Amino acid sequence: QVRLVESGGSLVQPGGSLRLSCAASGTSLRFSTMGWYRQAPGKQRELVAQITSGGGITNYANYADFVKGRFTVSGDTAKNTVYLQMNNLKPEDTALYYCYAFVQATHYNYWGQGTQVTVSS
Repeated sequence: QVRLVESGGSLVQPGGSLRLSCAASGTSLRFSTMGWYRQAPGKQRELVAQITSGGGITNYANYADFVKGRFTVSGDTAKNTVYLQMNNLKPEDTALYYCYAFVQATHYNYWGQGTQVTVSS
């Protein structure tokens, strides 16, 4: 059974930093993409950042516009790990952050349980 386990969420003051971690276990599946979504209360889940491998590309990172320059995604799809370094956090970054992993062969997404990030003074 595939499990994605996130950690690192916390309460932080505006301008602070956090690092989220996610590791997948219980599988020999090859993930082509791993990354992070977030969902704030009353809002839809939105993509934050992801890494993608395949077609000669390894762990290519891309970001939502609202986090460019502040967040950095890293990890290794071959090792089933993904991280999110979040700097200069803003109150609007407050959300439940979900790790996900996508299998190209089956077009199926696996999800973690989420880790809460709260940015408040």
